[in-house]
Amino acid sequence: MYSSVSLIAKRRHKACAAPLIMRSMESRHPLDPLIAAADRALRAVFAPAHASRPIPGGPLPAANATAPAEVARAAGHTAAPAGVGRAGHNEASAPNGAPAGHTAASSGVASAPGGSAASSGLADAPAYTETSQGAVANAGVALSEAERRESVALMRVNHAGEVAAQALYHGQALVSRSTPTRNMLLRAAREEADHLAWCETRLKELGSRPSLLNPLWYCGSFAIGALAAAIGDRTSLGFVVETERQVEGHLDEHLERLPSGDTRSRAILNVMRMDEIGHGAAAKTAGAAELPAPVRVLMRHAARVMTTAAYWI
Repeated sequence: MYSSVSLIAKRRHKACAAPLIMRSMESRHPLDPLIAAADRALRAVFAPAHASRPIPGGPLPAANATAPAEVARAAGHTAAPAGVGRAGHNEASAPNGAPAGHTAASSGVASAPGGSAASSGLADAPAYTETSQGAVANAGVALSEAERRESVALMRVNHAGEVAAQALYHGQALVSRSTPTRNMLLRAAREEADHLAWCETRLKELGSRPSLLNPLWYCGSFAIGALAAAIGDRTSLGFVVETERQVEGHLDEHLERLPSGDTRSRAILNVMRMDEIGHGAAAKTAGAAELPAPVRVLMRHAARVMTTAAYWI
């Protein structure tokens, strides 16, 4: 009899404790959202980006994934460890008793007798050949130094745009009044994190760095997103629609300006473009409000300032 009463009491205690535990789990300190937002901000701006999806075009082989060395100046030669050639090529032998470890500055160029460089079908101008990606990305097509710099500048702009997009979504999610809207915004931000990682990886492959002004882009976009969400969820979603529409236009422009041989960057931008179209469509379906024309114009001018500055800095 006693055991039966004890068992019933235990069951009643568990039944009463379960709602208390659930309420405790659901209750959050008022500072929790701010701490989470600060964590997301620091990760987006300062931490290395990590993608949940493979980079378009496939990963580079580990042996060749490092950034290229600077193109040689007037001499046309650069030092390398004995037996190792530039950009994954076999080392060319150095004539006239030159010490082992010297190889031609531009990939695919061997040292000719007398110290002149013979370019195998390539222009004599310095070039960076993406042999590490090979047929998957560039089919061995060489990027001249001018083309490499153009690809670097455009991918730096795209990286800065992804930093700003993350900030916009984070600011909106912090102030959003609707849980479904907040979840949608954070889901879109996670996809933008893929774009951020891809652009960051591509910049490293091209031997460059992101914009030095990324903290500024994040802070400004975060404030805009939070302000839009404070007005209301429909206005916030309207900002998503207009932002993605403008981003799609920027990507179309960059796809036209990219060097024809940089197919790896092109593959990245094409996938990014499809994702941005999807984000805009989802926001429109969720009930986005059309933004006033002056606001859209102001957004275009602000984006132009960011893209111009990030192109150079």
